[in-house]
Amino acid sequence: MLSFLGLVSSPEMSNVSRRKMTTTRIHIMALDGIVNVNSLFTLALFLGITTTSTTNTLIDADDTDCAAGTSISEGLIAFHVYSFSSFLFSSLIALALKNVINFSKEVDDGDVLGANNNNSWVHSVAKINTVVLRLGTLVSAFGSVFGCGFLVVALVDLVQIKLGTIACGSPHTFAAVAPLLVLVPSALLIYVFLVLYAFTR
Repeated sequence: MLSFLGLVSSPEMSNVSRRKMTTTRIHIMALDGIVNVNSLFTLALFLGITTTSTTNTLIDADDTDCAAGTSISEGLIAFHVYSFSSFLFSSLIALALKNVINFSKEVDDGDVLGANNNNSWVHSVAKINTVVLRLGTLVSAFGSVFGCGFLVVALVDLVQIKLGTIACGSPHTFAAVAPLLVLVPSALLIYVFLVLYAFTR
């Protein structure tokens, strides 16, 4: 009877509370990770946009066939901006979700949970729409994926400006571009697979 009235917490209520609190804490940690990584990429891209020169090149002056055209230079700036926008979009979505979680909580994770706190915590967690939370996290993660994709294209353009176009067949260009086109897409595929796997759990 006391348990029913909320004066004494039942083991089932305590387990549900701990499980919901742990799930919320995991969501916050995941969102923090997205924001921290995106912040590093955003800072690097901002510095890259402001300091990158499309006129400095390592190509010989006589080797005009390997020099990158204006379209590649324009693509370098454009894809830098696309990548910057994607990372910023992802960070803003993640921060918004984190604020929703924090504003919905009525007790701190480190508090000693009594009977009333258990009920209060369950009520505050129940106000968070799990579907919206998962979709928001998924959108934020895919924003990071698009940011990485645009960044790879921008770096390929940068390599072509500095070392010569891919069509020219320079071994230095292929040596610089190959890791970008193999390692980064492979990592992104693994990342997308794990995000989708976690989304369905």
